[in-house]
Amino acid sequence: MCGMAGFLGGIPLVASCLTGMANEIRLRGPDDQGIWVDESIGIGLVHTRLSIVDLSPAGHQPMASTCDRFVIAFNGEIYNHHELRAQLESQNSVPVWRGHSDTETLLACFSAWGIEQTLQSTVGMFALALWDKHEQQLTLARDRLGEKPLYWGWCRDTLLFGSELKALKAHPDFKGEVDRGALSLLLRHNYIPAPYTIYQGIEKLPAGQYVQIKKGQARADVQLKAYWQLNQAIERGLANPFSGTDTQATDLLEQTISQAVSGQMLADVPLGAFLSGGVDSSTVVALMQQQSKQPVRTFAIGFDEPGYNEAEYAKEVARHLGTDHTELYVSAQDALDLVPCLPDIYCEPFGDSSQLPTFLVSRMAKQHVTVALSGDGGDELFGGYNPYQFAPRVWGKLKVLPLPLRQIAFRLLSGLPLPDKLAKLLRVLPAKDKEQFYLILMSHWAHPDQLVIGGQTPPTLISSPEQWPQTDSFEHWMMAMDAGQYMPDDILVKVDRAAMANSLETRVPLLDHRVFELAWQIPLHMKIRDGVGKWILREVLYRHVPRELIERPKKGFSVPLGQWLRGPLREWAEALLREHRLAQEGYFVPSAVRKVWSQHLQGKHDYSLKLWGILMFQAWLEKQ
Repeated sequence: MCGMAGFLGGIPLVASCLTGMANEIRLRGPDDQGIWVDESIGIGLVHTRLSIVDLSPAGHQPMASTCDRFVIAFNGEIYNHHELRAQLESQNSVPVWRGHSDTETLLACFSAWGIEQTLQSTVGMFALALWDKHEQQLTLARDRLGEKPLYWGWCRDTLLFGSELKALKAHPDFKGEVDRGALSLLLRHNYIPAPYTIYQGIEKLPAGQYVQIKKGQARADVQLKAYWQLNQAIERGLANPFSGTDTQATDLLEQTISQAVSGQMLADVPLGAFLSGGVDSSTVVALMQQQSKQPVRTFAIGFDEPGYNEAEYAKEVARHLGTDHTELYVSAQDALDLVPCLPDIYCEPFGDSSQLPTFLVSRMAKQHVTVALSGDGGDELFGGYNPYQFAPRVWGKLKVLPLPLRQIAFRLLSGLPLPDKLAKLLRVLPAKDKEQFYLILMSHWAHPDQLVIGGQTPPTLISSPEQWPQTDSFEHWMMAMDAGQYMPDDILVKVDRAAMANSLETRVPLLDHRVFELAWQIPLHMKIRDGVGKWILREVLYRHVPRELIERPKKGFSVPLGQWLRGPLREWAEALLREHRLAQEGYFVPSAVRKVWSQHLQGKHDYSLKLWGILMFQAWLEKQ
């Protein structure tokens, strides 16, 4: 795992600019640093290396191809690169290998097969910048499901790109104006969905896509190209459903996940896994341990607060599987001490408060290993989130009432002091259809434009019907929306930044694209059965772990944020939310923010999730 950045065009190329960009992302790759420039063109690439595969100097980047046509800066891992080498050798198009890194394999594939065929041949996670000397063309590409980040955009006449926004900011041409539309999206989702970023003119490259740029071209001159499409994978899977028995489906899923886990256990450095004791991480760890001759290193953290500790469950699973388990109990103060660091770790405002425990478990794991596998992706692929179970039932009852009647009830009841559950139900009353119902349900602020001054919320996947895949049920539609937006722009961002701030590589076997594609062939009744999600994934797990160790209500990876904002975080939050300060900065309507903050402090409602997005923006703004 690594960090990469660079620029094309603009000011006369200065190596110190690249060094400054590299220094900002050095935690992504503390083991080595490299720069490549062509001053005649005005192109520069920089790479910071976390050595995982081929620890020798043969893995140094930026790396040139043996034919000297291509230069690459690559962040990620190609798990099937040995198979790709064998393919090249069988086609007699193999170069003289200098080492055994996957970066060298990629370059050879690009030389032999071109861009799109190479990207389609990969099994892995990555973000890369590839310079073609013959065509004088830069290619930026990102993995299929968005595990690795890639930011890009023009500032003045310079194209800037990199693994994190902080690398772009280090360039003298960078001009960072807050995008108020993106700020509205932050308040709605507590993250900023691709392609938007907090800065005007800077984008996230969407997952599964690449773009090719020549010097002198502007944004209007280039078009994104998809080498893999999530919608196509979903529709193809639903059109070709698995038709065998429950046992046959479970066999096939176990085999496919085991294959992904096997590929992701390859490393030349110590490797382990996060273990929460839930279905997803326990499945990954069980299949790791099945394939390992040694006890797998596993890591869990626990909180002392009642209702927020899952460490005891992880310990029981680890004991049953025979892993080498490490757990750390953290106090509220351990998490609170992190809060001032969040604007540096997450280089744009990010409001998922589970960032705190994710960072802490990553920090602990890094003391023992350099690579950790995680169980992310199971909920989106196999129907695990609670709304997949209750939303169809609630909508089924709501839609019976005529829309005009629901709208009248909404207007009459709005503003009344209601318990939190009733208040949530009230919010969804005006929904015109089930899709709008889900959007309202998943929005922290239902109308962020009314809170952000000058904020016009731009369209996203979930608000754009023309971007939706054809699905066979409300449940599958929700899962498709989360796989396309929430998973890459919240879950994977959270894990990538928390881990890389600790120089730890994370890998996500359930997001191997072969697992993803199989998941969409599995019928809904094998995912959600008798009101319980992830039925088939549980069946895989129960072949390795007793059912009673796993079956309990889902908690999620959370912290007691509501309590903290009324207690130890109150002064910090109050300073960021002062009315005079909000008015002076000019981003939020102060009275609206203060009203919600006051109601939270008085204990009338738990508004912690609504407030956290605002607080993360305010803390980020303070750092700028």
